[in-house]
Amino acid sequence: MDRLDMLRTFVAVADHASFAEAARRLRVSPTAASRAVAALELDLGTPLLRRTTRSVRLTDEGAAYLERCRAALTELDDAALALRGTGALPGGNLVVTAPVTFGRLHILPITTSLLRNHSRLGVELTLIDRVVRLVEEGIDVAVRIGDLSDSALHALKVAEVRRVLVASPGYIAARGTPVTVPALHDRALISFTEIDRAHEWRFGATGKTAIRIEPRLTVNTADAAIAAAADGVGIARVLSYQALAAVASGRLVTLLDEAAPPPVPVHLVYQANRRTSVNVRAFIDAARAHFSGLDLTGRAA
Repeated sequence: MDRLDMLRTFVAVADHASFAEAARRLRVSPTAASRAVAALELDLGTPLLRRTTRSVRLTDEGAAYLERCRAALTELDDAALALRGTGALPGGNLVVTAPVTFGRLHILPITTSLLRNHSRLGVELTLIDRVVRLVEEGIDVAVRIGDLSDSALHALKVAEVRRVLVASPGYIAARGTPVTVPALHDRALISFTEIDRAHEWRFGATGKTAIRIEPRLTVNTADAAIAAAADGVGIARVLSYQALAAVASGRLVTLLDEAAPPPVPVHLVYQANRRTSVNVRAFIDAARAHFSGLDLTGRAA
């Protein structure tokens, strides 16, 4: 196995924390994968991985080396694509991550469309409700909902969403419609921890009007919050795209829309050195087409 294959094997093992899984992805035997990393460590004169019968973890030296390996392999792959000219087609592997519900509703359809149109392309789509570090975790494109803090990343805004209050018609019939923000204190509230970490709900055009909530139910997924609200447990606050189907079907209604805080942007983010990648460009073009003219805010027409 040559040096380049050794590097690819090391990155795969580090990404999956498993020689067996890395070997499966690379279509080599686990023994070959183990030998490749061992040869690389011997050549470098330092251990890159700590191996036990139960786990594979990076050493400090391995973690530092991994980041440089990713950058080097990315540059090599992009250089190869550049040699093919502007007509180069997507191929190889594209790694994408997105929040769970947003990814299932919007990023998965974009991905399946790309796969149908480009037979040489493979996509690894990870749906997870946390901010993923692109460089450290080998991500090509990530979806970020909310204001961006990392100025080192390139970003493309593709949509807006809102924080909305929702409840079932049955709950409203029994308890009445709250007409002011303070009236929420007299209602049963459902907290979705992904957007309510501090148990604080903000309102108003500037988002500066805040109330401290004491939820009757706290859940960690949007689906659970929406299901509980639809079942009449109380009033939930979720992101508008998460509740669109339930509102459209009449299972939920929105409340206090006039007091809603400002919309939240949805961005695709990627590293600066990935902007020339054929795969990344193809994904971004497909995303532009998907979100064009699509309103995820749930505002009344």
